[in-house]
Amino acid sequence: MDGLNHFDEKGNAVMVDVTDKDVTERTAVASGKIRVSEEVYRAILEGTVEKGDVLGVARVAGIMATKKTSDIIPMCHPLMLTKASVDFEMDGENLEIKSICSVKLKGKTGVEMEALTGVAASLLTIYDMCKALDRSMEIGEICLEKKEGGKSGLYERFTNKRSAL
Repeated sequence: MDGLNHFDEKGNAVMVDVTDKDVTERTAVASGKIRVSEEVYRAILEGTVEKGDVLGVARVAGIMATKKTSDIIPMCHPLMLTKASVDFEMDGENLEIKSICSVKLKGKTGVEMEALTGVAASLLTIYDMCKALDRSMEIGEICLEKKEGGKSGLYERFTNKRSAL
């Protein structure tokens, strides 16, 4: 198969043909942060946000988003994910909440976009549920932390290491 390309010979955008790619186990982990006010941070920790369990709802939103990634990212393939999870790390010193999304499947294409979309949706859900308290929250630092599988092998952000599996 020639190199992957999102454009046809006329320059039109197309979805990459993965027909001839090998089925392998593929995983991806992405993360991002939302910076909040002390009032919002405390309300989330104490469970006093009027809209309910912020992190519980954000977790579900992130998982749902992983399954709908191909509906919102035009060239993504619809995938049959075998695992998706969203976890949070609370940083009271910096008033930040870190979302970490992990996604897995056996397939012909990677799940990086699904992990990144899960993070984005979980953080946007936190914003939505807390905006009545403070609209100055900041979402950022969304990035791929790790991916494994497929032809390109392993990528780890912290070691900036790429190797064949």
